[in-house]
Amino acid sequence: MLTPKLPARLGAEFLGTFWLVFGGCGSAIFAALFLGGDASSVQLGIGFTGVALAFGLTVLTMAYAVGHVSGGHFNPAVTVGLAVARRFEWKDVPAYVATQVVAGLAAGGALFAIASGKDGFDRVGHMAANGYGAHSPGGYAMGAVFLAEALLTAVFLYVILGSTDGRAPKGFAPISIGLCLTLIHLISIPISNTSVNPARSTGVAFFNGAGAPGQLWLFWVAPIVGAAIAGATYGLLTGANDEPDISGEVSRRRRAA
Repeated sequence: MLTPKLPARLGAEFLGTFWLVFGGCGSAIFAALFLGGDASSVQLGIGFTGVALAFGLTVLTMAYAVGHVSGGHFNPAVTVGLAVARRFEWKDVPAYVATQVVAGLAAGGALFAIASGKDGFDRVGHMAANGYGAHSPGGYAMGAVFLAEALLTAVFLYVILGSTDGRAPKGFAPISIGLCLTLIHLISIPISNTSVNPARSTGVAFFNGAGAPGQLWLFWVAPIVGAAIAGATYGLLTGANDEPDISGEVSRRRRAA
């Protein structure tokens, strides 16, 4: 099967990243805390568990829907990590990352437009932005947030690389990857509101305002550092060398050579 052309792959990445940011952050903005009923204000929201599941489901559904087109990265850190692991061509990294960021911003804009339709909505602190210090949900310091984001992104890449390893069972990668992202959110929502994805962080930071744009650097650097470490060490740890990339492009080119 021929590898889809770059515009088709970028279209798939845009769709998948948009859905990840819209679905994941949207669940936090609209459904995490929802009070209904009479004056007793019954809690009908989905809470941390529901938000974590929402993020996992966005990746799972889009990995099955368009992963066969683009590889299903939906995340600049994943793209860089796969390139470090030689599962993805470096020449396509800038186009993938730019598309993911634009898709994240488009999703953030859509979320802001919908949220603004409610009287009294205050965007500051209510756009599911990531942060540390005073902007961390649990008040975690910068160093703790950096470590958590780098470590969890590295684990995420290990799961992606392992699930798409040529030795792994076929057809189950989206499930394990989606469940891994769910678990990552269950761990780290109180720490940083969970990023592990620079496009997700960028997508809502500027609409949230306050301290989010100024702290955005950490949610680029830490995930990319973690992803690069995982990409560089996966083969060493597992004995996997020269395995096919998610889209199969690298392996096909090598066989042709």
